[in-house]
Amino acid sequence: MSSKDIKDYNVSVLGAGSWGTALSILLAKKGIRVKLWARRENHAQELNKIRENTRYLPGVRLPDNITCNHNLSDVVTECEVILFVIPSHGVREVAKKVSEIFKDVKSLPLAVVSAVKGIEQDSLFTMIDVFQQELPRELSGKFAVLSGPSFAEEVANEVPTAVTIAATEVSVANMLQGLFATTYFRVYTSNDVVGVQLGGAIKNVMAIAVGISDGLGFGTNTRAALITRGLAELTRLAVRMGANPLTLAGLAGLGDLVLTCTGDLSRNRHVGLELGRGKKLPQILSDMKMVAEGVKTTKAVWQLAKRHGVEMPITEHVYAVLYKDLDPKDAVRHLLLRPPRPEVDFL
Repeated sequence: MSSKDIKDYNVSVLGAGSWGTALSILLAKKGIRVKLWARRENHAQELNKIRENTRYLPGVRLPDNITCNHNLSDVVTECEVILFVIPSHGVREVAKKVSEIFKDVKSLPLAVVSAVKGIEQDSLFTMIDVFQQELPRELSGKFAVLSGPSFAEEVANEVPTAVTIAATEVSVANMLQGLFATTYFRVYTSNDVVGVQLGGAIKNVMAIAVGISDGLGFGTNTRAALITRGLAELTRLAVRMGANPLTLAGLAGLGDLVLTCTGDLSRNRHVGLELGRGKKLPQILSDMKMVAEGVKTTKAVWQLAKRHGVEMPITEHVYAVLYKDLDPKDAVRHLLLRPPRPEVDFL
């Protein structure tokens, strides 16, 4: 690792949505220089001019040491850390462009971090898998993932929050822990890159299920049951794919699951709520400003469950509601009428 002080690092944040903006603000408040990449040039210009992300994170001022740019090369050149905070379906395209830029640079970053909570469609790869394929081989030991229960608006407003940074190399995880930690943003480390990524992705599927239940007018009994059995499903698949089950009982698993299934700021719960109230998916998505990762992730998780032979009934029924036009009421009825079974038999 570099002998340079962390506060002297240049950090590139790719993605000027709510979460990318919130993490940029967090780092900038520590005195770190942040270059924030926006996909649209007019968005970058607006952020620089008015110093506020009025579309995705209104009411929070951008510190002066955040520079917004549409030019990807300008953003990722000469930085110590790159943070991907874009929708999962765009990660491979941007990673390819970053890789091309790195062919002409003298030094590579110390770490590349995914703060993306999704799974790539078709390939069914996690974001770190995509990094391994698209970014220079010299970076393969420097990939990490940041996840946990963390709504962007609350982090930007310094609400106490705890997350997990996972990396295969302890030194990378420790460096990033120091980079992100503040008096209100507590960071734990882990080496379970698979578990932290899958926890952050699959919980979005369960949030849609809970939202459907709430939208149908069912009570807190039903919500608690779905969260608990959702955790069982999440753990079953993650462990089959190599995760540590204890990870799924922590911040990146249970913590994020509870937040996303119950919080009013949850986009995925919102999708479920609207489905339960009778709206159709295309209308729901067209009315939203931001991406609800759980819609695409549901299909990917359903496919992963089939590939690995893992039973995931909640996921299966959310998939049927989203992609097979199953009536939400019928989905709940089908779940309740499944054959009885022991509770603790999922590992």
